[in-house]
Amino acid sequence: MDDFVRTKLLEWGLSEWVEKFKDKEIDADSLYDLDDQEIDHVITKAGPRVKFKKNLRLLKCKQEQEAADLAQVFPSTSDTGKRKSDLQSDPSRLQSPAKRQRLSVSGFVESIILSDAKSIMTFVHARLHHQDQLCAFLKKKISDLETDKRELVGVFGKTGAGKSSLINAIIEEKNLLPSGSINACTSVMIKLEANTYSSKYEAEIEFITKEEWNDELWSFHQFFCKNGDHETEDNDDYLDAVEKLSAVYGEEWKQKSSENLMESKYFKAIPEFLQSKRKILTCESANELCAKVVKYTRSDSKQGEGNEGKKWFWPLVKCVTVRVPNNPFLQHVTLVDLPGNGDCNKSRDQMWKGILGNCSTVWIVTEINRAASEKEAWEILESVSSLIGNGGKCQQIHFICTKSDLLDDSDDLSSADVHDLITERNVQATDAIKKEFNKQSKIRKHFTDDSFKVFTVSSKEFLKENYLSPEETEIPKLQRFLQDLNDCHSETVNYVTRAHRILSLIQGAISRGVDSKKGEVCEELERNMSLQLDNVRKEMEDTYTAFKKCLDDGVEKSKCSYGEKLKNFLYDGKNGGAFYNLLKCVVENGGIYKPKKGKPINLNMKLASCLIDSIGAEFRKTFPNEVTCGAFNGVIKTFSLDTDSLIEKYKNAELQLRFLKTEVRSETLLSINGLMVKFILISCLSVRKKILRQD
Repeated sequence: MDDFVRTKLLEWGLSEWVEKFKDKEIDADSLYDLDDQEIDHVITKAGPRVKFKKNLRLLKCKQEQEAADLAQVFPSTSDTGKRKSDLQSDPSRLQSPAKRQRLSVSGFVESIILSDAKSIMTFVHARLHHQDQLCAFLKKKISDLETDKRELVGVFGKTGAGKSSLINAIIEEKNLLPSGSINACTSVMIKLEANTYSSKYEAEIEFITKEEWNDELWSFHQFFCKNGDHETEDNDDYLDAVEKLSAVYGEEWKQKSSENLMESKYFKAIPEFLQSKRKILTCESANELCAKVVKYTRSDSKQGEGNEGKKWFWPLVKCVTVRVPNNPFLQHVTLVDLPGNGDCNKSRDQMWKGILGNCSTVWIVTEINRAASEKEAWEILESVSSLIGNGGKCQQIHFICTKSDLLDDSDDLSSADVHDLITERNVQATDAIKKEFNKQSKIRKHFTDDSFKVFTVSSKEFLKENYLSPEETEIPKLQRFLQDLNDCHSETVNYVTRAHRILSLIQGAISRGVDSKKGEVCEELERNMSLQLDNVRKEMEDTYTAFKKCLDDGVEKSKCSYGEKLKNFLYDGKNGGAFYNLLKCVVENGGIYKPKKGKPINLNMKLASCLIDSIGAEFRKTFPNEVTCGAFNGVIKTFSLDTDSLIEKYKNAELQLRFLKTEVRSETLLSINGLMVKFILISCLSVRKKILRQD
């Protein structure tokens, strides 16, 4: 199932049938060809089936009308030998999108323009009937237009820092994310996006697999069998196991085996978990959605009166995507509420690392009181800096101090005095945090002063305006930041521009003027490409030599230091029992010790630190985070086939050459990450061979 079908089902109020259509692999092409018998088989309930048939009939009528209106604009490829294209006879239809906008669409709303452009490209896609390579290529390019390129903003913060209240205030949805409980904390990753498909509030819940939960249950059982006499509040593994099992099973888990706990009766409320499907919750209001989704996202260590027997499903959840209708701040931005240090569950941890590496901005949220000296906030930033810095997409770090309105002993002060004290403390906090940032040597390896910003915010004052104006709460600054990322105008122009290039290529393909010079054009393109590839190859060889030297030095340092590092990690002031628990945790969790309190300790990173440090500077030079720079000293970014000069020489091939120019640019940028991964693997394999030879 593609995005088109999913969008239509959500628009028609049939979200509960999304998974069924996905299972049946119904895409945009097959949707139009569904007959009554097939629809009856897919949608088994009469009410939704009638609604679907009605909307499908209206959609077909709309497409037929568009086909009639545009028949003169996009001739069938089978007609190209019989008559000249209407596109060629009307040059205004091939003008640049910017020029056409000035001439004819100044009064249109951009959303209408975008909708019309998408309808046109859907129609063009349906007209590409031939099974040749060109049609397959064009279909893929048109399908790629629908890819929603979103900016990711990762949000970190310890429990009680006001992260949920901050997000609610920024997107102006006061009751969307649950907040206020000092005992509860967000336990799973939450992604917030705009709901562009309907006017409903929606939560899409993705579960871990049955196999993963079964493995966890088995591990818990093994732990209890071996440590029955060591059940203390200081044992992190015990507390973690009890918290998860009690959330899902209440007190029943104590009398059951791991096999019994996988019985379907325990998952009646979430059959999607057993079916390996996603659960979709749809609500009319933010309040209603918040009440429904809380059991999937938050752990509550002290379930109060009235919560006895209530089940919490967060241990089974991989990720929750919350979609908010008509929200201008989330149109093309995804806010990701991230747990601080990854997860013991492998699939959750992999998703955590993957999303973190793709964040263009990271928000670190902490209370303003002693923000500069807040140890946990800086530990989080330090622990993730290598993921968001080394080859990641992160351009900015925002250190956000919350609750700026909270002052001690302010009851007897006038409003003006409170205002002055708040603003004065905000300035002091900002200066102190910037000074502390300058002391963070590990973080500053990846980020400069220009990429680090401090905000002092008050979600409460933004809503109530007792002492501060909305602008002074700095919430509007963060809203403007999100709006800049969204940049709806750019999205429309980008789509129309890319669509225009595809239509130009189609027009060029049905034109006969290129045939006589096709061989010459191809020869010159191949010659230019060969020269450019030589430049890339030379730069990569030079960089490989530099990397190899750095890694060789790192290997020698690692050989001299690993014994001492291992000893300090395992034996540092620990008695026999503590040593055993630490070693057991490290073995079970892939080399990582994650205490309930304090930051995790990664033995793998400690042992690899000499290698990482040896290559760090060269890596950042080769793969800089700054968008103005380019990988491999900019040689990939400047890759060009010199199509501009070829356009002057071969006018008949202009449409194809312009398309090729933009394709080379976009594909070159996309290839950088792939090259980076391959390059690192080759370098690491070289080091591994050296270590094996020496051993």
